[in-house]
Amino acid sequence: MKNNHFAGRIACTMLAVFVLSTASIAQLTLREATDVDGDGKTDYTVFRPSNNAWYSLLSNGGFSIQTFGLANEDFVTPGDFDGDGKGDIAVWRDTTGVWYWLNSSNNTFNAITFGISGDEPVARDYDGDGKTDVAVVRRTNGNMIWYVYRSSDQGFTAFQFGLTTDFTAPGDYDGDGKFDFAVQRPGATPTSQAVFYAALSNGGVEIIPWGLSNDLVVPGDYDGDGKTDYAVVREGSTPDANLVWYIRRSSDGGFNAYSFGLTGSDLLVQGDYDGDGKTDIAVWRNTDGQFFVLNSSNLSLTVNQWGSPNDFPVASYDTH
Repeated sequence: MKNNHFAGRIACTMLAVFVLSTASIAQLTLREATDVDGDGKTDYTVFRPSNNAWYSLLSNGGFSIQTFGLANEDFVTPGDFDGDGKGDIAVWRDTTGVWYWLNSSNNTFNAITFGISGDEPVARDYDGDGKTDVAVVRRTNGNMIWYVYRSSDQGFTAFQFGLTTDFTAPGDYDGDGKFDFAVQRPGATPTSQAVFYAALSNGGVEIIPWGLSNDLVVPGDYDGDGKTDYAVVREGSTPDANLVWYIRRSSDGGFNAYSFGLTGSDLLVQGDYDGDGKTDIAVWRNTDGQFFVLNSSNLSLTVNQWGSPNDFPVASYDTH
């Protein structure tokens, strides 16, 4: 699978955790994208480029293996395309603009052409019907255009929002059950203030300064209020430097900061691994294939070995 800023930039051992401060449908849909068995918990899933296979360690027990997609041509784009509450295996092929996915409800194969080479896949539930919508972002003439194929009525949405140099950050920031078009805009220098812009589906534009230009965007509902929180991860200056997560809580406007992971070896794989309705901070270590999860329910650490070096952890699709 392709692994660039669309799918997540490499960033991971836990040395310490510092807490500096103490669901809507869309948030549920985001969790379901990586919940293979439908038990309300994110499952550990990796894609292996050497054999194009998806390996899932299921939170309700057992595992699954499915060959699907082509390494070096496809982007991993998991989602709940059939609305059954389980994550569907899905890819978008950059060379042809074709989406492929397997419905978990009946194991049927689907294909649809939507987008062109060079687009960025951003499949989410934009119409609030409980199903992931096929969608891409196109950078052209200095602007960012969002194209959505709505699952609710097979209609088409085109919306200009953002600049070519922005990073996508879709999420349900207003908690109305629909994903909003949103971007992170870098400042003039790597250490300048970054600003988030969200075109809220219930009307208006939200503008939130948060993080620095080089920070990685890690959307999620970390406080469990049904709204996406503005959240970033800051890499250190050396490979063994800690990653620092900065989360602005939508529930009260406060923030949390956590030191979790190492800069040179980990990919960011936030998800609801403990099933408490809140996004957990998590990383996958490329050197040994281990997942490290900071459970939001009790701040305990869970470590699971799943995958091998050079695999791609599917939950990293939502890092920008």
